[in-house]
Amino acid sequence: MNTIYDPNRKEWSTLLKRPTQSFEDIEGIVGSIFNEINENGDTAVERYTQKFDGIKLKDMLVAAMEFSNAEDQLAKELKDAINLAKSNIEAFHKAQVSERIQLDTMPGVTCWQEKRPIEKVGLYIPGGTAPLFSTILMLAIPAKIAGCKEIVLCSPPDNNGNLNPAILYTAKLCGVDKVFKVGGIQAIAAMTFGTESIPQVYKIFGPGNQYVTVAKQWATRYGVAIDMPAGPSELLVVADDSANAAFVASDLLSQAEHGVDSQVILVSTSKEMITNVEDEVIKQLKALPRRDIAEKAIENSKLIYVEDDETALQLINAYGPEHYIVCVENEDFYIKNTMNAGSVFIGNYTPESAGDYASGTNHTLPTNGYAKQYSGVNLDSFLKSMTFQKITKQGIRNLGKTIELMAEAEGLQAHKNAVTLRLESLKD
Repeated sequence: MNTIYDPNRKEWSTLLKRPTQSFEDIEGIVGSIFNEINENGDTAVERYTQKFDGIKLKDMLVAAMEFSNAEDQLAKELKDAINLAKSNIEAFHKAQVSERIQLDTMPGVTCWQEKRPIEKVGLYIPGGTAPLFSTILMLAIPAKIAGCKEIVLCSPPDNNGNLNPAILYTAKLCGVDKVFKVGGIQAIAAMTFGTESIPQVYKIFGPGNQYVTVAKQWATRYGVAIDMPAGPSELLVVADDSANAAFVASDLLSQAEHGVDSQVILVSTSKEMITNVEDEVIKQLKALPRRDIAEKAIENSKLIYVEDDETALQLINAYGPEHYIVCVENEDFYIKNTMNAGSVFIGNYTPESAGDYASGTNHTLPTNGYAKQYSGVNLDSFLKSMTFQKITKQGIRNLGKTIELMAEAEGLQAHKNAVTLRLESLKD
């Protein structure tokens, strides 16, 4: 890991840069695949699945028998764990349901707001080096609570043309039966345009690699919304001498093993903690099955020493981490003053992996600094707020003159006339 002591503020932007390719490096590939799938539908999807995933599929849609077989293949302990996680995630997201807001803004003028589900949503579930079945819980559960009518799930197949049994079991558990063996750019394009097999959706959710991230952004050019630009995973830990170095190292490695383009950062006001964490990372790394991936990610990671909490906080807000662990004695200072973070984990006994799987919060979060502008996925991500109003005869009398004056001042005579005609009719 790269250790930096008291970095100059002028160097922060360079120091905190993510190890990702630029949009321009990838957009040419994405654009060409989108064009081909828009023109050729399933034929193009199948061709790119064979090219990128090394498998030629007869049918992209998962059959009912495959769901049943998947359930039989999973150990009871894992199914019980998935069910417990589902219960916690469901409870937390159901608590986010909000009531209709209604108000008489003046006598005869009633305004209200209601939330309605997005009718058709697409869920992208990574399935390459790590089949992220937990992401199905994070996306399908709030989609179901919101009342989305059509939920389409895409995930890349393995070399035998299958999806991981845990992905299929979790999808079925969450009530998702439109599951397609399609991954990468081609999956996002298929859900954007719709093909002979894969339905078109109105909004696409889910994390992915840099190509998937750019593909989702490309989809917005065609009127499809996305949850957020969610690319390679990242974690920032702030820790002082009150932290457990072994715990901190384990959290850093838990994100580093996601992929070679993941980034983990430790910010500390203790040089001793930095040294101890680095030693623990080296020690724990040796025992990881995904050691090769984690090692490459660690090469892009930083151990940053700063002199005081104020400087640490400013650095953290400048970075805007996806996952953010606070293990310091003065935790209230960081919690109250952190403005930019996707999800926050507090104390020595709150590992980031708790949020990844089963505590109840959502793990689909903004990366690459987008935590400065975006929220993580929540129930409202699957809903639209619609406003309504009803004006009575008394209401238009009370409000009409105001509308007429404002419309005339803006030079919009038809707007004024729409009110004037009504007011005139009431004089009779």
